[in-house]
Amino acid sequence: MANSYFQFKQFTVHQDKCAMKVTTDGCLFGGYVANAISNSELVINNCLDIGTGTGLLSLMLAQKKNCFIDAIEIDAAAAEQATTNIVASPFSDKINIIQTDARIFLFEKKYDLIISNPPFYEKELKGDDEKRNIAHHSEELSLSNLLTIINDNLSANGNFYLLLPFKRDEEIKKLIASNNFQIETITYIRQSVKHDYFRIIVSGKFRTENPEEILLEDMAIKNEIGNYTPPFISLLKDYYLHL
Repeated sequence: MANSYFQFKQFTVHQDKCAMKVTTDGCLFGGYVANAISNSELVINNCLDIGTGTGLLSLMLAQKKNCFIDAIEIDAAAAEQATTNIVASPFSDKINIIQTDARIFLFEKKYDLIISNPPFYEKELKGDDEKRNIAHHSEELSLSNLLTIINDNLSANGNFYLLLPFKRDEEIKKLIASNNFQIETITYIRQSVKHDYFRIIVSGKFRTENPEEILLEDMAIKNEIGNYTPPFISLLKDYYLHL
């Protein structure tokens, strides 16, 4: 049974009302995005977190970047818990929770950054828990839906970051190519150096006239003896209590 909360250095994430719990790969994604935008020269005033769940990604981003974040969540219980987590954090003035379906919501502004750890297991056998089904499966928000939302709401010079299962690597490449986007970086994630890839982090933007070659990266969460790798520690040391 998952813990009812996860304690970070600057905030606490309660998760007992959320189908999707705090995961190591989710934390890695948050640290990766926060690090990437903190080290870039991009001007980021507004960010959109699609499918915020507990609010984890928004909190991690808010800790590192001075920008305003709209975090949208379809599930009412998860949105309520995300609100509680954010109100109790030092970053409550930087994050706004919106409880609705991102596919039909009319956003009032464009976003310089859009992030999402979207539903997965599209078209696969579903379990009995309806909330977990929504969180894990793509029938509520397919990758095509997600890219449409990004297309409609990303600023002209904005960037997006997605965390996806590795097996959707070729699918997301094709979808992005057909949706007026270009991929900048794909980072392939292993649970350890002994494992095969299980996640990818994809960053992209609107297509330019002369797109650069896609940068391919590789990262393992743990080394051969089960300790966190230096790249993982570098991204999570400002968040994890014992790093």
